[in-house]
Amino acid sequence: MKDQSPVSLPPLSQVGIVVRDVDRTAAFYHSTFGIGPFGIIPEVKFEGALLRGRPTSTSIKVAFAQSGPVQIELIQPLQGESIYTEFLAAKGEGLHHLGFEVDDFHGWLARFKSKGVEPVFWHNMGWMAFAYLGTDSVGGVMIELLWYQKQQGQA
Repeated sequence: MKDQSPVSLPPLSQVGIVVRDVDRTAAFYHSTFGIGPFGIIPEVKFEGALLRGRPTSTSIKVAFAQSGPVQIELIQPLQGESIYTEFLAAKGEGLHHLGFEVDDFHGWLARFKSKGVEPVFWHNMGWMAFAYLGTDSVGGVMIELLWYQKQQGQA
């Protein structure tokens, strides 16, 4: 039986947008909207990430900028199968996820599991962990849980 009480998320910390060209999009957002400047990371590799329960290796190009308290993340898939490549194929560029920084990664995953919401893509990088929850069937946007080592506890 699914838990019917809502899970109150912490404040929004990130908006993730999947794009075909990080450099072009970052330049446009900065020159048009004044967001940025963006810090661009040419390649981030996820070795052994889990995509729908099976291991995958993928890489992305990513850019980050702050807009007040919210981080804007631009994600360009480079190699391998991921939720980002699936998103581009199904929907094209656009709003992909809302990210929430949590203190107890596994505790939050358990709360959502009790509601029947499972991660579709997740990875623990040691210094940080993330999990995208399969919430896009309602509203078209995934919820991402983010945990950083600077916080107390273990991922």
